[in-house]
Amino acid sequence: MDHLLVLMVMLLLSSGVQPIGTHSSADPDVRVVGGASRCAGTVEVKNMGEWRAVHGIDWTLRQAAVFCKHLGCGSAISVGKRGVSERTPVWELIHDCVQSAFALRECATSSSSVNTLDLTCSESVRLMNGTSLCSGRLEVKSDQSNQSWSSVCEADFDQQDAEVVCRELGCGPPSVVQGGLYGEMGSPLWSKEFHCGGHESALMECKKSGSVTSSCSRNKVVGLICSEPVKMEGGPNRCAGNLKVKQGDWKKVDGFFLTLKEAAIVCQYLDCGSALNIDITRSSDSSGCRIDFDCVKSGFSLMECAVSLESYSYFSLKLTCSDSVRLQNGANLCSGRLEVNNQFNQSWSSVCEADFDQLDAEVVCRELGCGSPSVLQGRGYVEEETTVWSKEFKCGGHEPALLDCRSTESGRTNCSSGKVVGLTCSDPDDVRLVDGASHCTGKLEVNHLGEWKPMYGSSWTLKETAVICDRLGCGSAVSAIEGMENFPRSWWSIDSECFMSGSALRECLKPRYNAYLMYLTCSDSVRLMNGTSLCSGRLEVKSDRSNQSWSSVCEADFDQQDAEVVCRELGCGPPLVLQGGLYGEVESQLWRKEFQCGGHESALLDCRSSGSAGSSCSPGKAVGLTCSEPVRMVGGASRCAGKVEVKQAHWRPVYGYDWTLKEAAVVCEHLDCGSAVSVGQREESAERSVWWMKSDCVQSGSSLRECATSLSSFFILELTCSDSVRLMNGTSLCSGRLEVKSDQSNPSWSSVCEADFDLQDAEVVCRELGCGSPSVVQGGLYGEEETPVWSKEFQCEGHESALLDCRRSGSARSSCSPCKAVGLTCSEPVRMVGGASRCADETALSIRVVVLPLILLLENIVLYFYWKARRGRMLSRQETSGQIDSNLVVCASPEGQNETSTSV
Repeated sequence: MDHLLVLMVMLLLSSGVQPIGTHSSADPDVRVVGGASRCAGTVEVKNMGEWRAVHGIDWTLRQAAVFCKHLGCGSAISVGKRGVSERTPVWELIHDCVQSAFALRECATSSSSVNTLDLTCSESVRLMNGTSLCSGRLEVKSDQSNQSWSSVCEADFDQQDAEVVCRELGCGPPSVVQGGLYGEMGSPLWSKEFHCGGHESALMECKKSGSVTSSCSRNKVVGLICSEPVKMEGGPNRCAGNLKVKQGDWKKVDGFFLTLKEAAIVCQYLDCGSALNIDITRSSDSSGCRIDFDCVKSGFSLMECAVSLESYSYFSLKLTCSDSVRLQNGANLCSGRLEVNNQFNQSWSSVCEADFDQLDAEVVCRELGCGSPSVLQGRGYVEEETTVWSKEFKCGGHEPALLDCRSTESGRTNCSSGKVVGLTCSDPDDVRLVDGASHCTGKLEVNHLGEWKPMYGSSWTLKETAVICDRLGCGSAVSAIEGMENFPRSWWSIDSECFMSGSALRECLKPRYNAYLMYLTCSDSVRLMNGTSLCSGRLEVKSDRSNQSWSSVCEADFDQQDAEVVCRELGCGPPLVLQGGLYGEVESQLWRKEFQCGGHESALLDCRSSGSAGSSCSPGKAVGLTCSEPVRMVGGASRCAGKVEVKQAHWRPVYGYDWTLKEAAVVCEHLDCGSAVSVGQREESAERSVWWMKSDCVQSGSSLRECATSLSSFFILELTCSDSVRLMNGTSLCSGRLEVKSDQSNPSWSSVCEADFDLQDAEVVCRELGCGSPSVVQGGLYGEEETPVWSKEFQCEGHESALLDCRRSGSARSSCSPCKAVGLTCSEPVRMVGGASRCADETALSIRVVVLPLILLLENIVLYFYWKARRGRMLSRQETSGQIDSNLVVCASPEGQNETSTSV
């Protein structure tokens, strides 16, 4: 640990990082230029002696507030981007780094842009220690020359003064003015009393007089809460219309990527009811903003999380929230504790269970755009200290809104514990597939608030499709293919991350304008359950299409030809494994017939069948089936090289951009090939339909078919895997335990015994895998494994292109003693050329800016622990062998005979 601390200190000193602390009131390396004051204009940062503007894309007010502090100015008021006539050098600042209290120059990397950051800070007032930029302890700049700030005594400040401050800070009207609200005085005391009329644009424009107060008791300095400058405009009430946020000017909010779940946050923010609907229209305004909802979910206000969209084409958000009812603290938008809004004073009240019945619940669920009520009970959701609604509802069940129902005075002033109404409405959304051969195939449509709209067809994988198939009572997901209409129109898209997290479909809908839609195919009468992928699981057959029930199939009534039909019907490759009980015991009724397929049928229910002699299926005998994944490589020198293709309804190539050998190795493993040797892309002469693979999905272990989404591109993936050798369990693609494919016709992999392998053999293997020269050849280096042992001794001369091109002689070994299976480490194929030495290139890797020191620090810490662990393992092996030698590593066989292995 001491070594680690020394390493960290050395790295900190060498990189120029200073200990994190408070900045001075004005940082000499930050300025704003071209604005109306020293606190407004284009932000510039000095780095390596050069002043440059800051790149102006995607800054929120919360992030930009750091610059106001560096400038010795007050609160951040507005942030945006300013376009310049031509691309100019800028400093790109990493937002997270800026927020971490490093010096700004330490967060800068060199770039160029036509957009620079434009910022306005207040010059002489600020709010400190608040929960947002519109709340906090009021401080006033008492002396522009020395940049000092003073607190204001409550006795010298009133409501009209507060109105001026809130306006100056770009916030809404004041809602609370109270001494001590945000801590005690932390600065000198302002010595004058303000006399504002309420119309002034800045506090310092107000008349002032000498204060009679010589001191201010500890809890009497002004704390101020201004309302947030957010509103909805153009709707029938304050809870519906176009959403606008004020940053300098009022700006419409872009709704293109907004889900109903996120819209609910806005409704709650505006003290409205539940989110009912979102719609978008193309805006003609020259500027707008989008809301960073990750920022909002972290507890920051909408104003602080708004990102400017000047000169962007965007879609303004039209939002509808319920005006008079809402459900609080529920698991989704259609469940929670019922509250009703008093329209006179805009306060919310809970409803007593005794004043509410099933017909009332039906009206509320309909008003909120939900399905029929499924649960109505007191104490269903966490109770809070709220007032109780004073009337008893008497709905007929047909009314459009709860407040349209008749009601009578209840006479209640409170409700006994656990008796306020908790309500759960069913999920209202309907999905369907239309224009297909059955209800399990076709164009996907969603019904929201009584209107059917197509689903936008981008970035869908079979994982999302499987959820829809299950919802429709269909079988396994077979394909999800993007289609196109001749004209764009309004429809829905779905936030995949939201949907797959378990949220209701309704909450994850987003309005879109586009011409692309989604065509899905689910199997109609067969499915595989509890498998590791969509091509494996316990087989179930739909026994009765009228009641949508599923039945398991007994192993005795099913054979290989039946399995071939099922795999083909599900869009998978040929069957690999057919075994009873492979994926759990029977959890459904038993299929009563024996299948007699010829193997050529397109669906299992197209096969002939006869009555089964079995009345039951013994434990472990329900059919478990594993089909191969429909993945292949074509056009290469072998089955392990060429263009990668995946089948979903049709064979398509894979989009070839941004693939690394790490992802490519997954494809090689799927195809039972060896290690990934090379990966690249081929540009086609014409754009064509391809599959785009989500990298995180590929890396998660899901099948390639399940990670594919529909796309069009000119670029397709080309990949080369080794055909007959691979390295397993290594720390990289160039290290691991050596395995050789023993039989190409029935490919299985075998380990190689150390005694049958030497340095020249290792040179051939490393070359075959596209790696550098061998650096370590040692038995047992990468663990033992229960695999067959290769039965021959290699006799390579070192120049061969592949290990199986080498001469071989029969080996007498039928097994390999522990720690004697070949472990191989090849050097990485990296070099520098053209320089004075192997460690320099005269054409240069010149570093013109300081790379973020924190990244360097973390990288070196990782390397430190890696080498420490590696050194520990090497010492452990040396101690076990009893002999340390730089060229020879000795491993004792079980018989006690010492044999040597080569370390290069």
